[in-house]
Amino acid sequence: MKPETLFNIVNMTAPLGWLLLIFAPRWRWTQRIVLSLGIILVFSVIYVVMFFMNVGAFKPDSFNSLAGVMALFKAPEAVVIGWVHYLAFDLFVGCWELSNAQKAGVPHGWVIPCLIFTFMLGPTGLLMYFIIRHFVRKNKLESNF
Repeated sequence: MKPETLFNIVNMTAPLGWLLLIFAPRWRWTQRIVLSLGIILVFSVIYVVMFFMNVGAFKPDSFNSLAGVMALFKAPEAVVIGWVHYLAFDLFVGCWELSNAQKAGVPHGWVIPCLIFTFMLGPTGLLMYFIIRHFVRKNKLESNF
C-alpha cells in the first residue's frame, strides 16, 4: 500500500476514536472500538509492519542527532510510521485519561477539553488532565457539564 493511502486511512480513522471518547465515554463499545480490539491495536500492527518493512532505512545512529532524525523523515514511509506512532500513543493517552477520570470522579465535561488538547497537542492535553484531576480531587469541584 502506498504511504499516502495509508496516511489517509489512519488520518480518517483516528478522529472516530476521539469522537467516541468525547461523545460516548460510557458506551460499552467505546473501549472495544478504540482500545481493546480496535483502532489502537490496528494502528500498532500498522506501525510494527511498516517499521519492519522499512527497518533497513533506519541507521542505528539516526536517532543520535537532530540532523539524523530529520534525514529519516525525508522518506514518506518514515513519516507515516512516525505519524501512526503519534496517533496511536495520543489515542492511548486519551483512553487512559477517560478511564482514570471515571475512576477518580472527574466530571466528563472537565475531561473533554483535555481529550481535545491531547488529540491536537499531545502532552498539553495530558498536562491539562493532571492539573484538572488535581483540583477536582483537592477541591471536589462540582460541574454543570
